[in-house]
Amino acid sequence: MCARAKNKGLVWTAVLIQCAGAVWAQSPGADAINAAKIAAVCANCHGDNGISPYPHIPNLAGQNPRYLLTQMNHFASGQRRNEFMEGMIRALKPRERESLARFYAEQTVPPRSPASPALLAQGKDYYEKVCFRCHGADGRGTEDYARLAGQQTGYVQRTLTRYRDPANMVRKNPLMIEATAQLTDAQIQALAAYVASMP
Repeated sequence: MCARAKNKGLVWTAVLIQCAGAVWAQSPGADAINAAKIAAVCANCHGDNGISPYPHIPNLAGQNPRYLLTQMNHFASGQRRNEFMEGMIRALKPRERESLARFYAEQTVPPRSPASPALLAQGKDYYEKVCFRCHGADGRGTEDYARLAGQQTGYVQRTLTRYRDPANMVRKNPLMIEATAQLTDAQIQALAAYVASMP
């Protein structure tokens, strides 16, 4: 959740949903959805064109559309927990979610400033042993697995830590729990730096 949402809590959620509803009401039909207008609501946290201005909130630009749509549906069903996101996604119709996923998939991720060579080397070493099996050698994932290339470091660190934490109630995925179980905080930091540096 971005800083604005935290500060205003449920009131801010209601305001955003109300604004979104005004935008969606302008659409003449499901086939004429203007995803860019819907994305303008999401930009409050995820940034213009899906490039987040906050290190702890993910970029959506360039993300695999089926994966992104699956995650939106998980928020809507409560399978993935975040009170703010659950409310936002439930306000979207299925066709609007599909349109939004395609919109973000078409956006490009700008190059990021590289971290220290030693940190990148450590992250690359673990990535090429484990992570590439699902997320690909280039970090761009598949229809079912997330693109990690160019992702926000803070978000990746927090997500990996949540998977590693047995008491986690937010992210649950057997493959990710197994892959992160033995990671130290330093290794998580290195992995986050490495995937962020991938084009």
